[in-house]
Amino acid sequence: MKHDHHRATRPESTVVRPEGGRWIALAVCCSALFMTLLDVSVTNVALPAIRRSTGAGPSTLQWVVSGYTLAFGLVPVLAGRLGDDHGRRRMFMVGVAGFVVTSAMSGLAPNGGVLVAARVVQGLSGGLINPQVSGLVQQMFRGGERGRAFGYLGTTVGVATALGPLIGGALIGIGGPEHGWRLVFFVNIPIGLVVLLLARRWLPHTPANAHHRLDVVGAAVLGLGTGCVLFAAVEYDALHDLRLAWLLVPAAVLTTLFFRREARLTRQERDPLVDLRLFRRPSYTAGVLLALVFFPAMAGLPLVMALYYQLGLGYSALASGVGVTAYALGNAVAAPTAGRFVVGAGRKLVVGAVLTFGLGAVGLSVVAVTAVNGAQSGHGAILALAGPLFVMGCGAGALITPNQTLTLMDVDPTVGSTAGGVLQTSQRIGLAIGQAVIGASFFAALPEGIAVLHGGARVDAFGQALGTAVVVALGFVVLSLGVGVTDLVATRRRAVRAQAPRR
Repeated sequence: MKHDHHRATRPESTVVRPEGGRWIALAVCCSALFMTLLDVSVTNVALPAIRRSTGAGPSTLQWVVSGYTLAFGLVPVLAGRLGDDHGRRRMFMVGVAGFVVTSAMSGLAPNGGVLVAARVVQGLSGGLINPQVSGLVQQMFRGGERGRAFGYLGTTVGVATALGPLIGGALIGIGGPEHGWRLVFFVNIPIGLVVLLLARRWLPHTPANAHHRLDVVGAAVLGLGTGCVLFAAVEYDALHDLRLAWLLVPAAVLTTLFFRREARLTRQERDPLVDLRLFRRPSYTAGVLLALVFFPAMAGLPLVMALYYQLGLGYSALASGVGVTAYALGNAVAAPTAGRFVVGAGRKLVVGAVLTFGLGAVGLSVVAVTAVNGAQSGHGAILALAGPLFVMGCGAGALITPNQTLTLMDVDPTVGSTAGGVLQTSQRIGLAIGQAVIGASFFAALPEGIAVLHGGARVDAFGQALGTAVVVALGFVVLSLGVGVTDLVATRRRAVRAQAPRR
């Protein structure tokens, strides 16, 4: 069956636009996004209570978090294709309904095994929602308004990250160690039900493409390849076993097979899962690549900061969550601001954001090594490190939103969910790589016998390990800077050629 040859380049005027209430529709999308992201950070705080209540062991507790993360990262491309073909509002509502049901299952779980299973399905539901949000924003907004809309999505990410540990700690305090962790999951139910009611009223209708045939084989190959990368990363985070790196071999083989298949289907116009003509747009290719190389630094450093606070300084999980709040706040402040200027500034804004993040990371290392020491009492390190973390957060917030806007700006909204799904998959892989590689560098830098060190010696050792992790993260920052500068130069050259008089 042939698919529309012009689908990847169809003019935007063919997209059905909502008659009104676009910003209310955006608020509905942001609420669903907030719910799916909150469930990552809020669960980390609940793990000790889950262990006491269910008797779950360390491996099970790891998979309460990792099962959700893994499933969440497996489906964005497939979910985006389903949204483009069968209606984004429909797929959005299916995902939210599934998220509500699995949240109830998680809260009612009698043991760790049932909880892990519910969390995996919950992750699949969350992964179904997010590409629809990206596609809906492209469908509803144009030009500068699209940048502002993506800015609000970026703010949602920062706020969900910042509030997660605080909300989790408050709910556990209300419900106690036996029932508090269940409230962490039950809180999604009223939010999800309200989102469902509002989605039916305010989200725009997307015409379905009933003639498109789903590339099931391509979806399976891509899912297996992505799964190998994510599984290796999340398991390494728990086991620190370098043999997991062998999973990258089948991941590379499967990814190669996927792209060869999609290239053939694209060439033959036979309904590929991902129309590879998307990558003929330089802005899209650069944006996907930038997400892949920047997200490791963005994800890896907050992870090792949590380890530094808890293992090095002896903070509780809740205090550790408060310790990285400055990072989330910087993200929340910068994202909407950057969204307002992205159309005019373009990739210059992205390059500046990368430099800002790198400057904050260097400051983080310097402060950790020089200002935080064993003589510092209480939770003073949180205040000492708040400045560099805030600068890092500003850099991250000023990059994610503009990069998403610029990457998807020239993409036809009729394939917006698929294009957003590919971008989100690159982000998830980058997150997993960052947590594994930067986490590994942090532990490798700790001296032997660290367990017997106390006081200032222990803090200094962990400070040095944090410095090593920052150096590795800066390697990813340099790669990101290279991608951003290359695309900026190429964009200027294309503009000059376009303005040059033809002979």
